[in-house]
Amino acid sequence: MAKIFCVANQKGGVGKTTTTVNLSAGLAKVGQRVLMVDLDPQGNATMGSGVDKRKLELSVYDVLLESASIAEARVRSDRLVEAGCAYDVLGANRDLAGAEVELVDVERRERRLKDAIAKVAGEYDFVLIDCPPSLSMLTLNGLCAAHGVIVPMQCEYFALEGLSDLVNTIKQVHANLNKDLEIIGLLRVMFDPRITLQQQVSDQLKAHFAEKVFNTVIPRNVRLAEAPSYGLPGVAFDANARGSQAYVEFAQEMVERIGSMRTPSVARAA
Repeated sequence: MAKIFCVANQKGGVGKTTTTVNLSAGLAKVGQRVLMVDLDPQGNATMGSGVDKRKLELSVYDVLLESASIAEARVRSDRLVEAGCAYDVLGANRDLAGAEVELVDVERRERRLKDAIAKVAGEYDFVLIDCPPSLSMLTLNGLCAAHGVIVPMQCEYFALEGLSDLVNTIKQVHANLNKDLEIIGLLRVMFDPRITLQQQVSDQLKAHFAEKVFNTVIPRNVRLAEAPSYGLPGVAFDANARGSQAYVEFAQEMVERIGSMRTPSVARAA
C-alpha cells in the first residue's frame, strides 16, 4: 500500500511545489510508483509535471466532488516517460477554487481525498500531495489523507515562525481528524552555505528537531528555477544540475527512511 505524504508549509514561497514535483520525479527515477496530487487551484504542480492544466478533462475537483475517481482523472506526461521519471498526476486548475464553497455542506467533506486515494492506494508506493499555503478545506483534505507531512523550508528567521504555526496545525489535525498524522521530516531548500544566517538556522533546526531533519540539503540552483517554465521537474529538465541530483538523493533517503521507520502510521500504510 502507498505511503501518503503532504508537502506543506503555511509560509508561501518556500519551495513546496518544487519539492513535490522533483521528489515525485526522483522517486520515479529510483523505481517507485508515484501519484502526485495537486491540491492548489493555481495548478503549478500540474503544469510543472508536464501536464497542461487548461486541457484537463477531469481534475482533483471532480474527485473531491465524487463525480470522478482517481483512476478516471489521473494523467501522465509523455515527456516524463521519455525522461525516465514518469509519475501519475491528479491535476488541478481554476475549477478547484470553487470546491471550498461546494464542500461546505457535504458529508465527510474533509475526508473526500482520503476515501478516493484508498481505492487506488495498492497501485502506488508513494502518494505526494501538494498543499496550498493556507489552512483551507483543501489543505485539510490533504492532511486527513496523509500518514505524514514533509516540510520544505528555507533556513531563514521568518521560516522558523512559519514552522511553529505548521506544527500547531498538525497537532490540531492529529488530535481531531487524523491520529496517524505526524511530521516525517524537515527538508532544507534553497540553501546557500556561504550565508552565515542560513548555517545558523540549519544548526538550530538540527539541535531542536534532531533526526526529523533530513540529511539531504537542496542547494539554491538556477536550473531548478528554470525548469517550471519548460513544464518539467528539474530532475527531468537537467538531470546533471546540482539541485536535480540533490532531489534524487532526497528520494533515495525517503525510500530508506520510510523503510526503516516503525511508527504506527507508516506500518499501517505499508
